[in-house]
Amino acid sequence: MKNTFKKANISNNSSAKILVVTRTFLPKEGGIEEYAYNRCLQDPDNVIVLAADCIGSKNFDAQQPFPVQRWWIPTWLPNGVLGSSIRQILNLIGSLWMALRLYSRCRYHSIEWCHGYDFPSLWLLTYLLRVKTYMYLHGNDLLCPLRSPLIKFPFTMTIKRLSGIVCNSSFTEEYMRSHFPLQVPTYVINPTVRSAKFGLEIEIKSLEEKREQIRQSYGIGSSAIVLLSVGRLVKRKGCDRVIQQLCYLRKQNIDVHYIICGRGVMETELKNLASQLKVSDRVHFAGFVSDRDLAGYYAACDIFTLLTFFNEDAASIEGFGIVYVEAGFFGKPVLATKIGGVTDAVQNEVNGLLVEPEDEQAINNALLQLCQDKKLREQLGSKGKDLAHRQTPHRLIYQS
Repeated sequence: MKNTFKKANISNNSSAKILVVTRTFLPKEGGIEEYAYNRCLQDPDNVIVLAADCIGSKNFDAQQPFPVQRWWIPTWLPNGVLGSSIRQILNLIGSLWMALRLYSRCRYHSIEWCHGYDFPSLWLLTYLLRVKTYMYLHGNDLLCPLRSPLIKFPFTMTIKRLSGIVCNSSFTEEYMRSHFPLQVPTYVINPTVRSAKFGLEIEIKSLEEKREQIRQSYGIGSSAIVLLSVGRLVKRKGCDRVIQQLCYLRKQNIDVHYIICGRGVMETELKNLASQLKVSDRVHFAGFVSDRDLAGYYAACDIFTLLTFFNEDAASIEGFGIVYVEAGFFGKPVLATKIGGVTDAVQNEVNGLLVEPEDEQAINNALLQLCQDKKLREQLGSKGKDLAHRQTPHRLIYQS
């Protein structure tokens, strides 16, 4: 195992008593990565991060107000089953070995395991170390052990030994309780938005400039209504349903465009659907958009929408949906479905409109209402800004 300890960092944080373990962490972008990072920023003098190595981690780690230790993951591993299996093994061994090494030096009193993946290592640590252990659950990491009895049994044995479970939404907590016998405390801590993620000090003037730049780059007029979705292009996200809505909106004489930020297996299918419906000139695929560029896209839109649904068979669910909160951060109203943890992120008629996922007529009516009612968009967007600044301190798990 490659030794990646940074002695200076550890000695400078001798008071750190919480080990935050995550197999994926910034600078790699993603929901779990942001969640774990925001947790650490709440209490930088009291945490040590243990994570898998990734491209750009050396420079990133050196700039943090808390020490970061990494276990080795080769960047040349292929994608697919083989590469995934090797990464899984390295994550299990690396997290276990380095957690033990760090304990010998720091004597931390708690472990916060930032996802449900790689739980066998956490299970072993509950026997090897006399520390409190907490597991974070986000949604998909909860579905995985439910798909196989071979995984569910050891997962159940692991959670029985925990000091507590932190869920990213009320839905995740309820789903957890309905499928597993729980005798440990659970806590709901929603993800929060970090303005620095977008790489700029948010100013109205700069956002207006970015709004116009994005819209002009796609040939969108200043008076047009722009819908936006951000996420992986997979069936569950419902981007195909938004494309279908464009035909209805055009019949209502709405000058509407739809921008999709993200990549995924459905990209070709979505492009073909837009072509079949003769709305290709209205659907714009931005591809992967970095966090630093995402602010411009939020600014460019008038309505943010993801019509997600629950795909349990594919072990895929919207455990929360930080993009809904990010849209509110930029003052944008949201149209979403009443599914999963979305109801924690979107409050109906407060920061957005919620519809039943299979009610096509309700989707039609809600989207048309948002397109036609500028005052409603402003009202919902303003409340979205307020809600985006909510934050629950992670230290509450130690107060019970």
